Amino acid sequence: MKKSVLAMAIAASSVAFAGAAQAEVKIGFIGGFTGPIESLTPPIFEGAKLAVAQVNEQGGILDGQELAMPSADTTCSDASAASNAADRMVNSEEVTAIVGALCTGATVAAANSAAIPGGVVMVSPASTAPAVTELDDNDLVFRTVPSDAYQGEILAKLMLEKGFDEVAVTYVNNDYGQGLDEAFTAAFEAGGGTVTENLAHEDGRADYRSELGSLSSSGAETLVVLAYADGSGQTILRQAYESGAFTQYAGADGMVGSSLVEAVGADALEGMIATRPGSPDLPGTDIFNQAAEEAGFDPSAVFAAQAYDAAFLLALAIEQNGSAEREGLSEALRSVASAPGEVILPGEWEKALELIAAGEEINYEGASGQHEFDDNGDVPGVVVEMAVEDGAFVGKGLVEDL
Repeated sequence: MKKSVLAMAIAASSVAFAGAAQAEVKIGFIGGFTGPIESLTPPIFEGAKLAVAQVNEQGGILDGQELAMPSADTTCSDASAASNAADRMVNSEEVTAIVGALCTGATVAAANSAAIPGGVVMVSPASTAPAVTELDDNDLVFRTVPSDAYQGEILAKLMLEKGFDEVAVTYVNNDYGQGLDEAFTAAFEAGGGTVTENLAHEDGRADYRSELGSLSSSGAETLVVLAYADGSGQTILRQAYESGAFTQYAGADGMVGSSLVEAVGADALEGMIATRPGSPDLPGTDIFNQAAEEAGFDPSAVFAAQAYDAAFLLALAIEQNGSAEREGLSEALRSVASAPGEVILPGEWEKALELIAAGEEINYEGASGQHEFDDNGDVPGVVVEMAVEDGAFVGKGLVEDL
């Protein structure tokens, strides 16, 4: 009798455990927790986790299941690490979708090696290179951040508008650096500017003085560095300042981080110009900013708002799709992100649940923009001017098409 009771108790607990295990839906997060953007990644992850927390606080997903977000490190610069991270998410964690990756090379590697073969939708909040557009992805790879084809053009026009008509450029030799350099250089020269020297460099080296010698010998006093704040960009700016060869520095989103100013020095970088994707003046922006501050992270951190939108959109798409299955999710994602439909703002999960349950169409307008995905999964966006003032990067406002 005791054995029978014990067996029944074990069986009952096993069923309960299985039920608990099933009552969880997973959206993975893969990003550069180590490597050249390691100081930029934590607030991006916090942005995505905020969306997950709001879903769980407002009733959960798919009839009250818990939404979970396992994470993995791509290192940003190692394609093998990115592939391994995606493989773990797709095949071990069995996620329904993925937020990430962040660096373009990692996104491309993760998509090609695991996500696309596994039929898993990826939404990157930070991969800006045009290479993402060119993926043969079966409509599985999206992003909530505009392409560098736009950011590079805006950076070039901004510098020309400010009177910089001659620059030297160095860029990290990967998809991100190459795509950004091509867009910047083409727009800068088309606008009448001169790129006196243009050099690719490899990330992760300790000495770039040889490259800096070639760049400075071109005669330009302004150096544009298209790289990463915790990687080659930091080392190049420090050694450039030590050489005394340049009087002005500029960069793009990968360089915008407090760690860069702390490492190189506030005096050395005072007046540095940069651009980064921003958020338009929409109701969702203020809502996200308040929620992020309450959650304890900086809402203005680079790509934090885009990560929030990526996670919230994927949750909406899963709910719209009606299951945690991967099939049909990309179509559902396009549906919840596009007009027509009742507008859903950041944090309005309960409202979305009611509308979806009633068979109503919804249209998410997020923290970082209206994410009307085009045929390639790209979105329009806005660019913010940044500058180093009094020892910190500060926003100078949205940059209109000049």
